[in-house]
Amino acid sequence: MMRHGHLEHRFVQHIPDRLEPGVLYISMEYGTAAHSCCCGCGEEVVTPFTPTDWKMTFDGETVSLNPSIGNWTLACRSHYVIKRGRVIEAGPWTDEQVEAERHRDRAAKARFYGVTEPHAPVATSLEAKRSKAPEGVVGRIVRWLTGARR
Repeated sequence: MMRHGHLEHRFVQHIPDRLEPGVLYISMEYGTAAHSCCCGCGEEVVTPFTPTDWKMTFDGETVSLNPSIGNWTLACRSHYVIKRGRVIEAGPWTDEQVEAERHRDRAAKARFYGVTEPHAPVATSLEAKRSKAPEGVVGRIVRWLTGARR
């Protein structure tokens, strides 16, 4: 069950380091939104706006995000839709469904960006040291967008 049935949207320049539960922060400058997981677990959920990721609709009063938000890497594995500010719980997915969606997502990105195989950079000792440092919201967004692993 979702702890938050509604999200108040706030248009911000920068996503704050601490996310207030029940608030959807939207940064048009950085093309992303972030919120505390609607199940109440407190985990940070980042949804970048790109041609192959999420789309945000603002109707002058409320915000919707599409597609659904599946937090498959979080312990809660919550799955929900944000439609006109309302949080609508969606059904759970099996590991097979999650992997199939990840495959479709990778294929869509490859088609759109013209990449056939992702190439991970080789970590240098400086990069390895940086990877141990705590990162903020923006760092996680960049890492998520680039597909880099921590």
